[in-house]
Amino acid sequence: MKNRYSDTLTYLLMLPVLLIGRRGNGQSVNAYPKGTLVYENTFSSPESVKGWVMEGPGTVQVQDGWMELYSENKEYHHVYWCPEDFPANFVAEWDAQNLDKDGGLIILFFSTQGIHGEGIFDPSLPKRDGTFAHYTKSALDCYHISYYTDNPENTERELAHLRKNKGFNLVYQGPEGIPKDSEAIHHLTLTKDEGHIQLFIDDRKVIDWTDDGKTYGKVLGKGKMGFRQMKWSHFRYRNFKVWELGKE
Repeated sequence: MKNRYSDTLTYLLMLPVLLIGRRGNGQSVNAYPKGTLVYENTFSSPESVKGWVMEGPGTVQVQDGWMELYSENKEYHHVYWCPEDFPANFVAEWDAQNLDKDGGLIILFFSTQGIHGEGIFDPSLPKRDGTFAHYTKSALDCYHISYYTDNPENTERELAHLRKNKGFNLVYQGPEGIPKDSEAIHHLTLTKDEGHIQLFIDDRKVIDWTDDGKTYGKVLGKGKMGFRQMKWSHFRYRNFKVWELGKE
């Protein structure tokens, strides 16, 4: 016969371990420290996006502290690249808001380089025009996260995805990112610590994955970030900041 007092004592001894495990699995706040601020854009004027590069016929409007992206008549997918080369390990933050609930899909590319280490605007690389395969199955290595999805051509999908390229490899599916019907302003925090990648939306963890550097090739390092929108999308962004990852 089991001794109930022994069982109770065992449970009490194990309780701190159980609580720690639950706390870790339920993490809802980004805990990574911020180091040196390497880039900040408040989108205070049209001059604030000088040097940014649009691929695909997207339209950019900068006003009232926001960078607004869309395609005229919802005809073309587009990617808007920040000119900064970001470090391998970072904390990035920005705000995003949906201005058109009729459909769309929003992605952030990061750690983006040519497959041989070239800068993404190296003239030796194939031309890109916003077509998705140019970024996922051609001459670029990168990670990308789709954190808002309301694709009229794939209405069943609701989950946030993290993929590793070249190859369009789906490495992590999280819960829904920005809700389809939301018109609110959402705060996003993306962290990369070597192979460990996390995305939080309003302090809610959406992506949490560690690249082992083997299954889909080496862990990707420094590189550029780009805001991608499918043609139906009409989003705006503000307060884009990136820090080097701080030390514990």
